[in-house]
Amino acid sequence: MSTAGNAAEKLAAAYLQQKGLKLLESNYRCRFGEIDLIMRDGKEIVFVEVRLRSNAFFGGAGASITTAKQQKLTRTAEHYLMQHGVTPCRFDAVLLNSLSNDNLTWLKNAFEAI
Repeated sequence: MSTAGNAAEKLAAAYLQQKGLKLLESNYRCRFGEIDLIMRDGKEIVFVEVRLRSNAFFGGAGASITTAKQQKLTRTAEHYLMQHGVTPCRFDAVLLNSLSNDNLTWLKNAFEAI
């Protein structure tokens, strides 16, 4: 992963922790894909996709979470839940236009499991 990608994930994790979420894992990997951050929000597991895009020419950070990416995230989350116990969960996204909290957007329930 790029240095900017690592920095974006750290910034997102710190921001979400300030909002009361607890970090469980970073960069969870399995054969289906990778989830940037896995956090707990109360009794709910939150799978977080972090996207940094400095150029909105191709739709920006949000547009980069395609249906195919959502499917990979869903399969990876299912794998995690099978390993750690099935529990209520959601998919969030943290979108950044630069490495600053001023340009951070947190989308709760960014998409439903596909």
